[in-house]
Amino acid sequence: MDPIIRLVIVAILSFLAGSFPSAVIISRRFFGFDIRERGSGNMGSTNAFRVLGVKWGIVVQLLDILKGVLAVTVIAYLFHGEVIPFPNYTPFQDMTLVRVICGIMAVMGHIWSPWVGFKGGKGINTAAGMLLGVAPVEVAVILGVFIITVGISGYVSLGSILAAMALPMTMFVRFNIFHVNIEGYHTIVLLLVGLSLIVIYAHRQNIERLLAGNENKFENLRLANILKKK
Repeated sequence: MDPIIRLVIVAILSFLAGSFPSAVIISRRFFGFDIRERGSGNMGSTNAFRVLGVKWGIVVQLLDILKGVLAVTVIAYLFHGEVIPFPNYTPFQDMTLVRVICGIMAVMGHIWSPWVGFKGGKGINTAAGMLLGVAPVEVAVILGVFIITVGISGYVSLGSILAAMALPMTMFVRFNIFHVNIEGYHTIVLLLVGLSLIVIYAHRQNIERLLAGNENKFENLRLANILKKK
């Protein structure tokens, strides 16, 4: 098969995998309503926790993470054995570059899902799933940023936004300050900046609500309230 056609196929398959509307399907199948009609109106795991409860919120979150993992660990390897159909000026092997492309396509599929009118979730879980196979150290750091932010503020959206910002910054600090040898740093850090901007853009309405002071807050996730209960 022509490498161009195969690359297009794996990119489309990754987009479609990412576009699977987990929360919408679960809410319709098990609760009899569309989750987009409740809570914040979003089909991401945050609204799933709020509307469907902890158990189903965890299921939605795991499924959304799995979409990113699937793109970089299964779908991308359908391209295996081919040479990418454009000049590879990066220090990566062709397969690594294909995995990154597939991961980003999965995130875009989640944010702009064709099954729900191209209005999907915010992409943070799918991005985390993609990065588990590409930049695991960065995933550990941004998870810490997310947990600390939510624990202090109660704002899941703020945690997601700061985690997205921390993604390229973590790699920048590791390479330039701690002098960690990261293969292809100058290329992958730009890809992470792009991914971060996509996720932040998907949170633009949350940013407006945060600035206006009327963003939804999970008080039961704040560390102060958890300690009070104990």
